[in-house]
Amino acid sequence: MRKFQLIPALAMVAALGAVVTSCSDDEASDLGAATVEGEYVVAATVGDASYLLTTERLDAGSTSAQDNGTTTPTGTQWVFWGTDYLYRLVYNQGNAGVTSSYVRDASGNVVERSRTYEVKRFTSYGIYDDYIITSSAGDGPSDMAIEGGYLPKAFLFSFLDVKNETKRDNGETVLSENFLGNGEYVTLAGLLQVGDKIYSSAVPMGLSQYGNYSNDGGWIRPGYEDLVKTEDGGSHSSSYKKGELQWTQYPDSCYIAIFDDETFTSKRVISTGKISYACGRMKSQYYQTIWAGDDGKVYVFSPSYAKTMADPRQQTVLPAGVVRIDTATGEFDDYYCNLEELSGGKAFMRCWHAGGDNFLLLMYDRPLTETGFTANQLAIFNAGQKRLTYVSGIPEPGRVSGFGNTPYVEGGKVYVAINAVDEQPAIYVIDVASGTAVKGLSVQCDAISGVGRLTKQG
Repeated sequence: MRKFQLIPALAMVAALGAVVTSCSDDEASDLGAATVEGEYVVAATVGDASYLLTTERLDAGSTSAQDNGTTTPTGTQWVFWGTDYLYRLVYNQGNAGVTSSYVRDASGNVVERSRTYEVKRFTSYGIYDDYIITSSAGDGPSDMAIEGGYLPKAFLFSFLDVKNETKRDNGETVLSENFLGNGEYVTLAGLLQVGDKIYSSAVPMGLSQYGNYSNDGGWIRPGYEDLVKTEDGGSHSSSYKKGELQWTQYPDSCYIAIFDDETFTSKRVISTGKISYACGRMKSQYYQTIWAGDDGKVYVFSPSYAKTMADPRQQTVLPAGVVRIDTATGEFDDYYCNLEELSGGKAFMRCWHAGGDNFLLLMYDRPLTETGFTANQLAIFNAGQKRLTYVSGIPEPGRVSGFGNTPYVEGGKVYVAINAVDEQPAIYVIDVASGTAVKGLSVQCDAISGVGRLTKQG
C-alpha cells in the first residue's frame, strides 16, 4: 500500500497541487478585521472550515483562527500570484468547482474579490504572464469521433486572468493524441514560463481507444499486445476502457514540450533517455518537477515513478535523476545527476526551486520498488555541487502527518508548513545553505495548507 504524507483537509496538492478533497458549497464569509496585521498570509483549516490568517512574521510566535482572518470554503490548491493575489483553486471530480480569489485591502484585511469561477477538472496548473492556467487531458469534441464513436484526447485548459478578474476556457481544440509521434496521448505536468514560452513535461499515458483503433493497432509495440484492455474496469484516476493500452510503453524516456505561447497551438518536443518522465504522482494529480534556476537553465527532475507500474514492461530501469535544458538553445545539455546515488536508493514526490541553484525535495522514506513508501522527509539539492542534504530540525518522519502548500522562499530561507503528531501545526524555517530548520510560527488549527505574502492594494 502506498502512503503519502499530505494534508488531509486542504485537498491541495500537498505543497502544490496534491490530494483532492471536495469543496463546500457554503458561501465565504468575512470574520471582520484581522487582529494581527501583516503581509504574510497563512491558509489554515479547523474542522470543515478554512481560514486566511495574517501575521507580521513567520519565524516565531503563534497565532490562531480565533478573531483573526477571513473564513473561506475549502480549496484544492492555494496559488499566490506574486504578492498581489491569492487564488483558491477548487477541483471537483466530474463537476466544475467554484474558484475564488483574494487580496489585502487598504486596511490590511484579506478580502474575497467579487468574481468566482468554474474551472475545468484539472490535473496540473501553472502561471503565465497574467494568467493562472489549469490543465488536464480529456475527451475532445464530438465532431472528431471516429468509427465506433471513439473521441480523441485533447488538452482542457482554463485561463484565469488575475488582473482583469475574468476566466475563459481554450477555444481552439489542441489534441494530446499522438503528441510524441508514437501514438500515445499525453497529459501535462506543470506549466513553467521561460521568456515568452511555456515549458511543460509531456507525460505519456498510453493508447486511448481513439489512438488504438484509429491506426488499427499499429501503435502497439511488438510483444505488448496483451496489455490492451479487453473490458472496462478500474476506478477513479486508474479507470480504463476496453481497447485502451493503459500507461506508457516508453517508460525510459523523458519528454519536454516547449510551447510558443499560451495558445498551446505551436510547440516543439525535446527528449532524453537519461531519465524517465518528469512528474510526481498522487491519484489524478501530476506534480510539476521542472523548474528554472537562477542561472537561466531549466532543471528537469524525474522521481522515476514508472518503477511502480505493475507490468515489468512498463517499469523504468532508470533511477530518479536530474537533467538540464539550456534555454538559449532549447535543448538538453550534458548535465546529469543520479539522485538515487545521493539518497541511498530513495526517490521523491515533489520538488520546488529554493533560490539560486538549490531545490527543495519532498522525499520518500524508502525506494519506490518497495511497498508502503511515504513522502515524509525533506532535502535540499544543490545542482551546482550535485549535493543532497536531508533537512534537520523538523519533526521526525514518523511524527509528520502532512506538509502544506508550495513553500515560500525569501532571503535564502524556505518557509514550509508542517503538521505533526502531538504538536500544533507550524511554519518551519529552512536555511538553504546548511539544510537546517528551526520551528517558526505555530498556528492553533488542525492543519496549515499554504503560506505566502500579500501586499496591500491601494
